[in-house]
Amino acid sequence: MDKVKVLIVDDSAFMRKLISELLSEDNRIEIIGTARNGKDALMKIKSLNPDVVTLDVEMPVMDGLEALNRIMEECPTAVVMLSSTTKKGKDNTCIAMHSGAVDFIAKPSGAISLDMYKIKEELCEKVMAASFANVHKLQNNARNVERSPLEWKKYSKIEAKENNIIEKNINHWFHGNKKIVVIGTSTGGPRALQTVLTGLPGNLDAPILIVQHMPPSFTKSLADRLNSLCRIQVKEAEDGELIQKGIAYIAPGGYHFKVKQIGKSLAVELDQSELRNGHRPSVDVLFESVSEISDLAKIAVVMTGMGMDGSSGLAKLKANGPLKAIAESQETSIVFGMPKAAIATNLIDSIEDVDKIAKAIIGYC
Repeated sequence: MDKVKVLIVDDSAFMRKLISELLSEDNRIEIIGTARNGKDALMKIKSLNPDVVTLDVEMPVMDGLEALNRIMEECPTAVVMLSSTTKKGKDNTCIAMHSGAVDFIAKPSGAISLDMYKIKEELCEKVMAASFANVHKLQNNARNVERSPLEWKKYSKIEAKENNIIEKNINHWFHGNKKIVVIGTSTGGPRALQTVLTGLPGNLDAPILIVQHMPPSFTKSLADRLNSLCRIQVKEAEDGELIQKGIAYIAPGGYHFKVKQIGKSLAVELDQSELRNGHRPSVDVLFESVSEISDLAKIAVVMTGMGMDGSSGLAKLKANGPLKAIAESQETSIVFGMPKAAIATNLIDSIEDVDKIAKAIIGYC
Protein backbone atom coordinates (compact mmCIF):
# COMPACT_ATOMS: atom_id res chain seq x y z
CA MET A 1 0.00 0.00 0.00
CA ASP A 2 1.30 3.46 -0.93
CA LYS A 3 2.05 5.80 1.93
CA VAL A 4 -0.23 8.77 2.59
CA LYS A 5 1.60 11.94 1.50
CA VAL A 6 1.22 14.79 3.97
CA LEU A 7 2.04 18.52 3.85
CA ILE A 8 2.45 20.23 7.26
CA VAL A 9 1.37 23.90 7.47
CA ASP A 10 2.17 25.92 10.62
CA ASP A 11 3.75 29.32 11.20
CA SER A 12 5.98 27.90 13.98
CA ALA A 13 9.16 26.17 12.77
CA PHE A 14 9.19 24.19 16.01
CA MET A 15 5.62 22.94 15.46
CA ARG A 16 6.34 22.03 11.84
CA LYS A 17 9.31 19.95 12.98
CA LEU A 18 7.43 18.32 15.89
CA ILE A 19 4.34 17.41 13.86
CA SER A 20 6.52 16.08 11.05
CA GLU A 21 8.44 13.87 13.47
CA LEU A 22 5.29 12.51 15.11
CA LEU A 23 3.62 11.65 11.82
CA SER A 24 6.83 10.19 10.36
CA GLU A 25 6.88 7.60 13.14
CA ASP A 26 3.79 6.05 11.52
CA ASN A 27 4.98 3.84 8.65
CA ARG A 28 1.75 4.52 6.73
CA ILE A 29 2.58 8.23 6.40
CA GLU A 30 5.19 10.18 4.40
CA ILE A 31 5.89 13.87 5.01
CA ILE A 32 6.50 15.45 1.60
CA GLY A 33 6.91 19.05 2.71
CA THR A 34 6.11 21.88 5.11
CA ALA A 35 4.75 25.41 4.71
CA ARG A 36 4.92 28.43 7.03
CA ASN A 37 1.58 30.10 6.12
CA GLY A 38 -1.47 29.72 3.91
CA LYS A 39 0.06 31.46 0.89
CA ASP A 40 3.11 29.19 1.03
CA ALA A 41 0.79 26.20 1.50
CA LEU A 42 -1.21 26.92 -1.66
CA MET A 43 1.92 26.97 -3.80
CA LYS A 44 3.24 23.75 -2.29
CA ILE A 45 -0.09 21.90 -2.57
CA LYS A 46 -0.13 22.69 -6.29
CA SER A 47 3.46 21.55 -6.79
CA LEU A 48 3.64 18.57 -4.39
CA ASN A 49 0.05 17.22 -4.67
CA PRO A 50 -0.27 15.86 -1.10
CA ASP A 51 -3.02 13.44 -0.08
CA VAL A 52 -3.62 15.29 3.21
CA VAL A 53 -2.73 18.74 4.57
CA THR A 54 -2.50 19.54 8.28
CA LEU A 55 -3.36 23.22 8.56
CA ASP A 56 -2.93 25.52 11.55
CA VAL A 57 -5.93 27.80 12.10
CA GLU A 58 -4.02 30.86 13.32
CA MET A 59 -1.20 32.04 11.01
CA PRO A 60 0.13 35.35 9.62
CA VAL A 61 0.04 36.41 5.93
CA MET A 62 -2.87 34.08 5.15
CA ASP A 63 -4.59 32.37 8.07
CA GLY A 64 -5.96 28.84 8.11
CA LEU A 65 -9.58 29.78 7.30
CA GLU A 66 -8.66 31.86 4.26
CA ALA A 67 -6.19 29.21 3.14
CA LEU A 68 -8.83 26.48 3.52
CA ASN A 69 -11.29 28.39 1.34
CA ARG A 70 -8.63 28.90 -1.31
CA ILE A 71 -7.58 25.24 -1.16
CA MET A 72 -11.17 24.05 -1.64
CA GLU A 73 -11.63 26.44 -4.56
CA GLU A 74 -8.30 26.05 -6.35
CA CYS A 75 -6.85 22.64 -5.46
CA PRO A 76 -9.32 20.50 -3.43
CA THR A 77 -7.37 18.44 -0.90
CA ALA A 78 -8.24 16.64 2.33
CA VAL A 79 -7.45 19.03 5.20
CA VAL A 80 -7.10 18.34 8.94
CA MET A 81 -7.14 21.58 10.95
CA LEU A 82 -4.97 22.11 14.05
CA SER A 83 -6.67 24.39 16.53
CA SER A 84 -6.17 26.00 19.91
CA THR A 85 -8.83 25.47 22.59
CA THR A 86 -9.53 29.19 23.05
CA LYS A 87 -13.10 30.31 22.31
CA LYS A 88 -11.91 31.98 19.12
CA GLY A 89 -10.02 28.84 18.17
CA LYS A 90 -13.09 26.65 18.76
CA ASP A 91 -15.39 28.98 16.85
CA ASN A 92 -12.96 29.17 13.93
CA THR A 93 -12.64 25.40 13.92
CA CYS A 94 -16.41 25.02 13.57
CA ILE A 95 -16.34 27.47 10.65
CA ALA A 96 -13.53 25.43 9.10
CA MET A 97 -15.51 22.20 9.44
CA HIS A 98 -18.35 23.78 7.47
CA SER A 99 -15.93 25.23 4.90
CA GLY A 100 -14.43 21.94 3.75
CA ALA A 101 -12.04 20.61 6.40
CA VAL A 102 -12.34 16.85 6.93
CA ASP A 103 -11.54 16.94 10.64
CA PHE A 104 -9.52 18.78 13.28
CA ILE A 105 -7.10 18.22 16.14
CA ALA A 106 -7.10 20.33 19.29
CA LYS A 107 -3.56 21.30 20.28
CA PRO A 108 -3.01 20.18 23.88
CA SER A 109 -1.55 23.42 25.24
CA GLY A 110 -1.91 26.36 22.90
CA ALA A 111 -0.25 27.48 19.67
CA ILE A 112 3.17 26.10 20.66
CA SER A 113 2.33 22.74 22.23
CA LEU A 114 5.39 21.01 23.64
CA ASP A 115 3.21 18.04 24.56
CA MET A 116 1.89 17.15 21.08
CA TYR A 117 3.05 13.59 21.75
CA LYS A 118 -0.09 13.21 23.90
CA ILE A 119 -2.24 13.30 20.78
CA LYS A 120 0.12 11.45 18.44
CA GLU A 121 -2.23 8.47 17.97
CA GLU A 122 -5.24 10.71 17.34
CA LEU A 123 -3.24 12.84 14.90
CA CYS A 124 -2.08 9.82 12.90
CA GLU A 125 -5.54 8.23 12.80
CA LYS A 126 -7.25 11.44 11.69
CA VAL A 127 -4.69 11.96 8.94
CA MET A 128 -5.29 8.39 7.76
CA ALA A 129 -9.08 8.87 7.92
CA ALA A 130 -8.76 12.09 5.92
CA SER A 131 -6.88 10.22 3.19
CA PHE A 132 -10.09 8.25 2.50
CA ALA A 133 -12.29 11.36 2.30
CA ASN A 134 -14.47 12.11 -0.72
CA VAL A 135 -12.63 15.28 -1.76
CA HIS A 136 -15.09 16.07 -4.57
CA LYS A 137 -17.90 16.13 -2.01
CA LEU A 138 -15.81 18.35 0.28
CA GLN A 139 -15.43 20.86 -2.54
CA ASN A 140 -19.16 20.85 -3.26
CA ASN A 141 -19.95 21.38 0.42
CA ALA A 142 -17.52 24.28 0.65
CA ARG A 143 -19.35 26.02 -2.21
CA ASN A 144 -22.78 25.70 -0.59
CA VAL A 145 -24.26 29.00 0.59
CA GLU A 146 -25.74 28.85 4.08
CA ARG A 147 -29.32 29.97 4.51
CA SER A 148 -30.07 32.27 7.42
CA PRO A 149 -33.19 31.86 9.60
CA LEU A 150 -34.68 34.86 7.75
CA GLU A 151 -34.28 33.10 4.43
CA TRP A 152 -36.08 30.03 5.80
CA LYS A 153 -39.22 32.11 6.30
CA LYS A 154 -39.46 32.70 2.55
CA TYR A 155 -39.81 28.96 1.97
CA SER A 156 -41.91 27.96 4.97
CA LYS A 157 -45.21 27.74 3.06
CA ILE A 158 -43.68 25.80 0.19
CA GLU A 159 -41.94 23.37 2.52
CA ALA A 160 -45.10 22.86 4.56
CA LYS A 161 -46.86 21.71 1.38
CA GLU A 162 -43.96 19.41 0.51
CA ASN A 163 -43.99 17.96 4.00
CA ASN A 164 -47.72 17.24 3.74
CA ILE A 165 -47.10 15.37 0.49
CA ILE A 166 -44.36 13.36 2.16
CA GLU A 167 -46.63 12.42 5.06
CA LYS A 168 -49.42 11.36 2.72
CA ASN A 169 -47.08 9.22 0.65
CA ILE A 170 -45.60 7.37 3.63
CA ASN A 171 -47.82 4.98 5.53
CA HIS A 172 -47.89 5.97 9.17
CA TRP A 173 -45.64 3.24 10.48
CA PHE A 174 -46.57 3.46 14.13
CA HIS A 175 -49.65 5.14 15.55
CA GLY A 176 -50.07 6.30 19.11
CA ASN A 177 -46.53 6.29 20.42
CA LYS A 178 -44.27 9.30 20.82
CA LYS A 179 -41.32 9.49 18.42
CA ILE A 180 -37.65 10.20 19.09
CA VAL A 181 -34.87 10.82 16.56
CA VAL A 182 -31.30 9.65 17.27
CA ILE A 183 -28.39 10.60 14.99
CA GLY A 184 -24.81 9.31 14.96
CA THR A 185 -21.97 10.74 12.89
CA SER A 186 -18.21 11.32 12.91
CA THR A 187 -15.76 12.45 10.20
CA GLY A 188 -17.56 14.97 7.99
CA GLY A 189 -20.43 15.13 10.47
CA PRO A 190 -20.65 18.88 11.18
CA ARG A 191 -21.47 19.63 7.53
CA ALA A 192 -23.88 16.69 7.32
CA LEU A 193 -25.61 17.83 10.51
CA GLN A 194 -25.99 21.33 9.10
CA THR A 195 -27.63 19.94 5.96
CA VAL A 196 -30.04 17.75 7.92
CA LEU A 197 -30.94 20.05 10.81
CA THR A 198 -31.54 23.10 8.62
CA GLY A 199 -34.05 20.98 6.70
CA LEU A 200 -36.23 20.30 9.75
CA PRO A 201 -39.21 22.44 10.81
CA GLY A 202 -39.17 24.22 14.15
CA ASN A 203 -42.28 22.34 15.25
CA LEU A 204 -40.95 18.83 14.61
CA ASP A 205 -43.02 16.40 16.69
CA ALA A 206 -39.99 14.69 18.25
CA PRO A 207 -36.75 15.50 20.08
CA ILE A 208 -33.43 14.86 18.32
CA LEU A 209 -30.48 13.34 20.17
CA ILE A 210 -27.09 13.57 18.46
CA VAL A 211 -23.67 12.04 18.93
CA GLN A 212 -20.95 13.74 16.89
CA HIS A 213 -17.45 12.45 17.64
CA MET A 214 -15.66 15.57 18.92
CA PRO A 215 -13.28 16.39 21.77
CA PRO A 216 -14.45 18.24 24.90
CA SER A 217 -15.45 21.91 24.63
CA PHE A 218 -15.81 21.98 20.83
CA THR A 219 -19.36 20.61 20.80
CA LYS A 220 -20.68 23.80 22.43
CA SER A 221 -19.34 25.89 19.55
CA LEU A 222 -20.84 23.41 17.07
CA ALA A 223 -24.24 23.56 18.76
CA ASP A 224 -24.22 27.36 18.91
CA ARG A 225 -23.33 27.64 15.24
CA LEU A 226 -26.02 25.18 14.16
CA ASN A 227 -28.56 26.91 16.39
CA SER A 228 -27.92 30.19 14.54
CA LEU A 229 -28.71 28.49 11.21
CA CYS A 230 -31.66 26.22 12.05
CA ARG A 231 -35.37 26.68 12.65
CA ILE A 232 -35.24 24.07 15.41
CA GLN A 233 -33.33 24.88 18.60
CA VAL A 234 -29.90 23.22 18.76
CA LYS A 235 -27.99 23.01 22.03
CA GLU A 236 -25.32 21.07 23.83
CA ALA A 237 -27.01 18.52 26.11
CA GLU A 238 -26.88 19.21 29.86
CA ASP A 239 -27.02 16.50 32.49
CA GLY A 240 -30.48 16.18 34.03
CA GLU A 241 -32.38 18.48 31.67
CA LEU A 242 -35.76 17.31 30.40
CA ILE A 243 -35.88 16.37 26.72
CA GLN A 244 -38.41 18.32 24.65
CA LYS A 245 -39.86 18.04 21.15
CA GLY A 246 -38.39 20.25 18.46
CA ILE A 247 -35.02 20.57 20.16
CA ALA A 248 -31.77 18.95 18.98
CA TYR A 249 -29.39 17.94 21.79
CA ILE A 250 -25.71 17.35 20.95
CA ALA A 251 -23.64 15.14 23.26
CA PRO A 252 -20.82 17.12 24.94
CA GLY A 253 -17.36 15.96 23.91
CA GLY A 254 -15.89 13.57 26.48
CA TYR A 255 -19.28 12.39 27.80
CA HIS A 256 -21.51 9.48 26.88
CA PHE A 257 -25.08 10.59 26.16
CA LYS A 258 -27.83 8.45 27.69
CA VAL A 259 -31.55 8.86 28.35
CA LYS A 260 -33.39 8.17 31.59
CA GLN A 261 -37.07 8.30 32.52
CA ILE A 262 -38.31 10.70 35.19
CA GLY A 263 -42.00 9.98 35.64
CA LYS A 264 -43.54 10.39 32.19
CA SER A 265 -40.69 12.58 30.97
CA LEU A 266 -37.27 11.80 29.51
CA ALA A 267 -34.08 13.43 30.75
CA VAL A 268 -30.47 13.67 29.64
CA GLU A 269 -27.94 11.55 31.50
CA LEU A 270 -24.25 12.21 30.90
CA ASP A 271 -21.38 10.13 32.23
CA GLN A 272 -17.69 9.52 31.70
CA SER A 273 -17.73 5.74 31.81
CA GLU A 274 -15.14 3.88 29.74
CA LEU A 275 -14.69 4.59 26.04
CA ARG A 276 -16.64 2.41 23.62
CA ASN A 277 -14.57 1.40 20.58
CA GLY A 278 -12.32 4.37 21.27
CA HIS A 279 -15.15 6.90 21.52
CA ARG A 280 -16.78 8.99 24.21
CA PRO A 281 -19.42 10.02 23.28
CA SER A 282 -20.35 6.82 21.49
CA VAL A 283 -23.25 6.37 19.07
CA ASP A 284 -23.72 2.79 20.30
CA VAL A 285 -24.12 3.99 23.89
CA LEU A 286 -26.81 6.51 22.88
CA PHE A 287 -28.69 4.02 20.68
CA GLU A 288 -28.59 1.32 23.37
CA SER A 289 -29.84 3.72 26.04
CA VAL A 290 -32.76 4.88 23.89
CA SER A 291 -33.61 1.25 23.04
CA GLU A 292 -34.49 0.70 26.70
CA ILE A 293 -37.34 3.25 26.58
CA SER A 294 -40.20 0.90 25.74
CA ASP A 295 -43.01 3.30 24.82
CA LEU A 296 -41.11 5.23 22.13
CA ALA A 297 -41.01 4.74 18.38
CA LYS A 298 -37.43 5.40 17.26
CA ILE A 299 -36.00 6.97 14.11
CA ALA A 300 -32.26 6.30 13.88
CA VAL A 301 -29.88 8.00 11.43
CA VAL A 302 -26.26 6.98 10.76
CA MET A 303 -24.20 9.42 8.70
CA THR A 304 -20.65 9.96 7.46
CA GLY A 305 -17.73 8.73 9.58
CA MET A 306 -14.90 6.25 9.96
CA GLY A 307 -15.41 2.93 11.73
CA MET A 308 -18.64 1.20 12.71
CA ASP A 309 -19.95 3.08 15.76
CA GLY A 310 -23.74 2.79 15.83
CA SER A 311 -24.07 -0.65 14.25
CA SER A 312 -24.46 -2.68 17.42
CA GLY A 313 -26.73 0.01 18.83
CA LEU A 314 -29.02 -0.37 15.81
CA ALA A 315 -29.48 -4.03 16.66
CA LYS A 316 -30.53 -3.11 20.21
CA LEU A 317 -32.99 -0.52 18.89
CA LYS A 318 -34.50 -3.04 16.47
CA ALA A 319 -34.87 -5.70 19.18
CA ASN A 320 -36.74 -3.35 21.52
CA GLY A 321 -39.71 -1.77 19.81
CA PRO A 322 -40.59 -0.02 16.54
CA LEU A 323 -37.66 1.41 14.57
CA LYS A 324 -37.10 3.18 11.26
CA ALA A 325 -33.41 3.41 10.37
CA ILE A 326 -31.79 5.68 7.78
CA ALA A 327 -28.20 5.55 6.49
CA GLU A 328 -26.43 8.24 4.48
CA SER A 329 -25.54 7.15 0.96
CA GLN A 330 -22.02 6.48 -0.25
CA GLU A 331 -22.48 9.21 -2.85
CA THR A 332 -22.70 11.99 -0.25
CA SER A 333 -20.71 10.56 2.69
CA ILE A 334 -17.34 12.20 3.24
CA VAL A 335 -16.21 8.86 4.68
CA PHE A 336 -18.49 5.86 4.06
CA GLY A 337 -17.45 3.83 7.10
CA MET A 338 -20.24 4.17 9.67
CA PRO A 339 -23.09 4.17 7.11
CA LYS A 340 -21.60 1.14 5.34
CA ALA A 341 -21.37 -0.78 8.62
CA ALA A 342 -24.97 0.20 9.46
CA ILE A 343 -26.19 -0.98 6.06
CA ALA A 344 -24.35 -4.28 6.55
CA THR A 345 -26.59 -5.02 9.58
CA ASN A 346 -29.58 -5.32 7.19
CA LEU A 347 -31.56 -3.15 9.61
CA ILE A 348 -31.63 -0.01 7.46
CA ASP A 349 -35.00 0.97 6.00
CA SER A 350 -33.73 3.60 3.58
CA ILE A 351 -30.40 4.85 2.20
CA GLU A 352 -30.55 8.57 1.47
CA ASP A 353 -28.33 11.32 0.09
CA VAL A 354 -27.62 13.74 2.92
CA ASP A 355 -29.89 16.43 1.48
CA LYS A 356 -32.84 13.99 1.52
CA ILE A 357 -32.43 12.80 5.13
CA ALA A 358 -34.44 15.64 6.67
CA LYS A 359 -37.45 14.81 4.48
CA ALA A 360 -37.14 11.14 5.44
CA ILE A 361 -37.16 12.08 9.13
CA ILE A 362 -40.18 14.35 8.65
CA GLY A 363 -42.01 11.57 6.86
CA TYR A 364 -41.48 9.14 9.73
CA CYS A 365 -42.44 11.72 12.37
